[in-house]
Amino acid sequence: MKVTVKSWTGVATWRWVANDDNCGICRMAFDGCCPDCKLPGDDCPLVWGQCSHCFHIHCIVKWLHSQQVNQHCPMCRQEWKFNNK
Repeated sequence: MKVTVKSWTGVATWRWVANDDNCGICRMAFDGCCPDCKLPGDDCPLVWGQCSHCFHIHCIVKWLHSQQVNQHCPMCRQEWKFNNK
């Protein structure tokens, strides 16, 4: 028996693979987006520090700019360095 597919609609979902479900700064879900963005995904990516903590890129950049002298991870207070995986 031979079957012919006349129409096909693909449906997919995506999830960030992070060490937590929520951003430690804005407390919004990683599957969503930060308060500054309208849509999740590539426009609101996640970034990891060498300490392994993960944040929305917009949240950690704001956090780092708000620090006067030393730029530390808001979770563990280690010096913040972006992890170049």
